[in-house]
Amino acid sequence: MRNHRPKGIISSLILTAMIAVSSLASAASNHQDLLVKFAPGSQIQMENLVQSFATGGGKAEVLTDSWVRVQASGKRAAVTLEALNNEPSIEIVQPNYKIKLLEDYKIQDPLRRAATIRGLTKQRILAAAPRPDNLPIPPVPQQGTGPDPKIGEQWGMKDIGVPDAWKVSTGNPEMIVAVIDTGVDYTHEDLLPNLWRNPKEIPDNGIDDDHNGFIDDVIGWDFVSNDNKPYDLSVDPIELLNGGGNPGHGTHCAGTIAAKAGNGLGIAGIAPNVKIMSIRFISEKGEGVTSDAIKAIRYAVDNGAKVTSNSWGSEGEDPAEAKDNQALRDTIKYAEDHGVLFIAAAGNGHQGVGYDNDSDPKPGYPASYAHSNIISVAALDIDNKLGAFSNWGQKTVHIGAPGVNVFSTTVLNNYSNKVLDVGGFEVTWDGTSMAAPHVAGAAALYWSANPNKTFLQVKEAILGSAKKIPALSSKAVSEGKLDVKALLNFH
Repeated sequence: MRNHRPKGIISSLILTAMIAVSSLASAASNHQDLLVKFAPGSQIQMENLVQSFATGGGKAEVLTDSWVRVQASGKRAAVTLEALNNEPSIEIVQPNYKIKLLEDYKIQDPLRRAATIRGLTKQRILAAAPRPDNLPIPPVPQQGTGPDPKIGEQWGMKDIGVPDAWKVSTGNPEMIVAVIDTGVDYTHEDLLPNLWRNPKEIPDNGIDDDHNGFIDDVIGWDFVSNDNKPYDLSVDPIELLNGGGNPGHGTHCAGTIAAKAGNGLGIAGIAPNVKIMSIRFISEKGEGVTSDAIKAIRYAVDNGAKVTSNSWGSEGEDPAEAKDNQALRDTIKYAEDHGVLFIAAAGNGHQGVGYDNDSDPKPGYPASYAHSNIISVAALDIDNKLGAFSNWGQKTVHIGAPGVNVFSTTVLNNYSNKVLDVGGFEVTWDGTSMAAPHVAGAAALYWSANPNKTFLQVKEAILGSAKKIPALSSKAVSEGKLDVKALLNFH
């Protein structure tokens, strides 16, 4: 361990760095957004850093017992990586990397984009989901019974043997899957019955009843808006095509995992009796930052989720940076240390063409991290072929699952396999983002039936029961696709 400076010295050191305009700082951007890791036993130094930034006009936020987010603008952006690295109690300084949805629906060709948008403007079909700020989170509804009328459109359910798996288990309501994404349409008829409800929180009393640091977090948390309404804010088709963004990503993922079955409505999720914890850290623009991902993952772990579904990431740690995202790695290790499975989308290649995560200089992250609790998922189509966009990797991608033309719940109480179907322009729900929730649901289903298993045993069962297919030969650890029927009978 490095020697630590006496209390008080770090304050003057950092404050001096904040107001100094070095040649390095003058060449830097006008805003610094950094994540700083302190060495063990440096609590006093961490507190002094936070205080020094508060008095110096910057911002500092404690994320964990070792990581702090530091922000400074203008002349105070002179808090450079080098200045902070000179403090012995600080182990790592890294950018607060951006994180995004893996799918981008912006039309890249400007002429084609303009023509398509002109066609859309004539009809102006809106699909944006405004957040119901004045609408309280709905109570658990009374629902009917009967077959789910749209289940036949979920080709993946039959393909991976889900109906047969239900003969063993349909999921335990005590099993919680955290959908860490763009939020969830928590007013959706097919998701409402299976929303996780915080049993220790009294709704709408303005008090943090369970002392977890979040007021009235009844169904989860929104780390973008920093409130208790993690609603899936989407953008309309014109904005989606013109600039990209969120088309209702988290809601689509949530339905695949745990839409209610047998209620006479819509579809059914793979684990139709488990609970969905709604966590939003990616905005309607389809973007987030590492600091919010850290808070989202730790919220899920600390509040009882056993499985997290993570359909987001980056091509490489960050296309604009060379340094590792150690802060995110440490947080996934936190989940690992608490026995939580981290299901991750393998990545959608570069400009729609998949590549090998094992050998590419910019593999898909966090799917390619080496943590033992990660299951990295590639996307398959109805013919057992790897999606043209899907990444693979004999060492770093574990399994394939349905990820092309996936039908699920969508915002505004809808269901669809199409992101866009307007003005003669059609885009289906394709992506490793769609594949990962299939595995998250399967993990929750198997764990429900085998509650005494460890996360490593659940992972072993998922990979060990996979059905080998030619498309994944030498391209995935299991060399196969998810087989939920075999999984529920795996011993």
